[in-house]
Amino acid sequence: MTRKQKRLAVIGAIGLVLFAATGLILFALSGQIAFFRSPSDVVAGKAKTGEFFRLGGLVQPGSITREEGQVVHFAVTDGAQVVKVVYRGLLPDLFREGQGVVTEGRLDAGGLFSATNVLAKHDENYMPREVSDALKQQGHWRDEKGSKP
Repeated sequence: MTRKQKRLAVIGAIGLVLFAATGLILFALSGQIAFFRSPSDVVAGKAKTGEFFRLGGLVQPGSITREEGQVVHFAVTDGAQVVKVVYRGLLPDLFREGQGVVTEGRLDAGGLFSATNVLAKHDENYMPREVSDALKQQGHWRDEKGSKP
């Protein structure tokens, strides 16, 4: 082999290793990706049954019901649509009606969202941009002074 051919072989081998490493990393991360959906997106059919995603909005007032064994039913709304949620486990201390919430889980065939994780927001600084944008569009956003826009 000439010098030029050796150089091309080394560059090709490095490129092949980088391509394989990138593919393995993307494959490993594909199970960890969770897209955000608002209740309006879910009702519109943008979330598939069985798909793992994040559902965010406000806990609808009057929707929280508790059962034995730490099972909690509640509804998440963005002002336009409502999605019913069931969660098994301990809820965050900041979880309450009218509070911003982001849940992670899957949608079943009946339209019930089974949450595996519930995150209650502390203040607007911790709310995902998608949730705050959806709330602003629906007119439910409160500024720092507590007044609506």
